[in-house]
Amino acid sequence: MSPRLRIVASFRRELSDWRLWLARGVVIAVAAAAGLTVVAFTWMTEHALDAFRTLRTHWWWAPLIVTPLLTAAIVWATRRFAPGAAGSGIPQVMAALDPAVPGEHRGLFVSLRLTLAKMVLTTAGLLGGLSLGREGPSVQIAAGVMHAARRWLPKRSAVTEHGLLVAGGAAGIAAAFNTPLGGVMFAIEELSRRPEQRNSGLIIAAIVLAGLVAVSILGNGTYFGVIQVPALDLSLLGPGVLVALGGGLAGGLFSRLLIASLTGRSNDPASRWRARRPVLFAAACGLGVAVIGVATGGFTFGSGYTPTRQMLEGGETVPGLHLVMKFIATWLTAWSGVPGGIFAPALAIGASLGNDVALLTGYPHAPALIALGMAAFLSAATQAPLTAFIIVMEMVDGHAMVLSLMACALVASGISRMISRPLYGTLARAQLQRLPPPPEPEAVREAPSPDRP
Repeated sequence: MSPRLRIVASFRRELSDWRLWLARGVVIAVAAAAGLTVVAFTWMTEHALDAFRTLRTHWWWAPLIVTPLLTAAIVWATRRFAPGAAGSGIPQVMAALDPAVPGEHRGLFVSLRLTLAKMVLTTAGLLGGLSLGREGPSVQIAAGVMHAARRWLPKRSAVTEHGLLVAGGAAGIAAAFNTPLGGVMFAIEELSRRPEQRNSGLIIAAIVLAGLVAVSILGNGTYFGVIQVPALDLSLLGPGVLVALGGGLAGGLFSRLLIASLTGRSNDPASRWRARRPVLFAAACGLGVAVIGVATGGFTFGSGYTPTRQMLEGGETVPGLHLVMKFIATWLTAWSGVPGGIFAPALAIGASLGNDVALLTGYPHAPALIALGMAAFLSAATQAPLTAFIIVMEMVDGHAMVLSLMACALVASGISRMISRPLYGTLARAQLQRLPPPPEPEAVREAPSPDRP
């Protein structure tokens, strides 16, 4: 057959296969719906943060009552009605992608029901001022929406549940951060363990579309504004190395602490109390977060947007212990068992680290070190250096920092790997313990004895 005839035959096959086009249409439509769902979730969380700010402004002592009570109520509701919604959401999606999980059990980790529960419960956590982010929850939320698309796919469709989950999880990151490229990298680095070459273009299109839906509605902005970075020189080398080392050590410790706290393997008194009285333990964690927040003038409440913006703008002075206090508040929030992520708090902790190094070394361009601190701590905490680098890169107005951010993220991630196991991979394996035990094989009937009649 001539090349011309082969091209014509290929076009005919492509255009005549209605199943292929139906599958594409379903995936694209549901990807747009996933992006809209994350936009709605963003709107809910922002209004919750505003309501908490208003409450704290009128009554400074209100968090000491509201935060522990709301934390206890959230944990009770999560354990009673939606145990699959607890925590970040990224480990659940990774668990659902595990080949050992039967299709009928994926609903334990991702579903439309868990999507709704995650949206409501995470919003309630921010209404109580807890130190959590919406990015990890957005991964589970969008994955639940995309996973529902399997019902409308034609039989023998080339689009698999694995592809839908990868596209949904990455679409959540793309829409939450307004960074489609960051979503694609997250899919490659964290979620996709067996890429499907035939549908990779469709999956990437779905991820990008979800991010573009968020950008078109929320605007092409970032959490902390655009970081203005002037021309840099070798004077950045010394402070930059300190940020990379500090971020790697702090992020590795943070990851190790979360793994020990959340997997239930520790046998300390606090962990035993958490196992016996989870709701009361959650109230104690909420009280700890409230005390820290009140003591720091509110700087550790919520995801960390306000103090990070102030550090970048050189405005109001952030408390000197903000790094340590935000670290503890985020750990207590995660340990309590409420649904919520760590991406935004990790960026806030990293920003505080960079700001502290700038103050200690007298480096004149603090925004550059703040950007490096964000990339370093997020990379070390998640051990996903390329995703962390790209997310922070989208915030930086200056190409001179691209190589610095990449190097800082890689160094910090390497240091973290010597301290801690991968956070999300370890928590995903812990999620697999929620699977029901496999049915016992039928007992082999004892053969009759030859001397029996």
